[in-house]
Amino acid sequence: MSRTEDNYHVHIDGKENPLQLNLKEVWRYRDLIVLFTKRTLTLTYKQTILGPAWLVLTPFLTSVVYAVVFKGIAGINTNGIPGLLFYLCSNGLWTLFASSLKRNSATFVVNARVFAKVYFPRLTISISTMLNALIEFLIVFAMIVIILIYYLLAGEVEPAWKLLWLLPFVVLIAGAMGLGLGVLVSSLTTKYRDLRMLVDFGVMLWMFATPVVYPLSQLEGSGILYKVMLWNPMTAPMELFRKIMLGQGYIDPISVISTLVFTAAALLAGILIFNRVERTFIDTV
Repeated sequence: MSRTEDNYHVHIDGKENPLQLNLKEVWRYRDLIVLFTKRTLTLTYKQTILGPAWLVLTPFLTSVVYAVVFKGIAGINTNGIPGLLFYLCSNGLWTLFASSLKRNSATFVVNARVFAKVYFPRLTISISTMLNALIEFLIVFAMIVIILIYYLLAGEVEPAWKLLWLLPFVVLIAGAMGLGLGVLVSSLTTKYRDLRMLVDFGVMLWMFATPVVYPLSQLEGSGILYKVMLWNPMTAPMELFRKIMLGQGYIDPISVISTLVFTAAALLAGILIFNRVERTFIDTV
């Protein structure tokens, strides 16, 4: 075989090592990740009237409703932060996590026909799905910054400028956590379809168990509930994100460490099980 032919030779066999992450192969297909990302963004808003404007309208209108219901009617204290800005920040980060989780949880089921016809690392689709959620978040983040500047000039908020360097890490942790849990659920749904139906319900319950529509300070003095909330892996990113952007948020070292450990464990377990299931999923999906 010539040198040129050898460069394009791909040998496909079963992965005997159960701890094989196969990330090097995924990196080789990075162009495919970019292609999948562009395709999803294009198809999602191709035949809509407002197009990508929905990316801004949805969180904005949701935040307005939250501000009216939870702050205006329920009287939930947002620690002096304007309700619209508080809920925009909360919705932005939570949507990144929830979108990455829910969309990835259907990877095998939604793409079964494509997977059955051609070989490529299946994880490329999951990564592109998380990147789509990240791009959508960045668009929403631009809106948050514009509204933040308005309130900043009005003297109603004061971001924690010294913590600004942590912002990319907080965003990546939320996206990575959604990716890890999403591919884990996707792997299990090849045999247990009930899990797919429980995802939306579970994510909704998780949102109310996370300080999204209320600050963590509202639970101070509630004893065991407050301590349990600190162990919620999305509590630390949510509070840290609002601390950076709005200057109000509680940072607990133990909660941050538990979030990092949980995210790493979810990613590792998710990728390992995902790579193992992809060999035989077509027989059960």
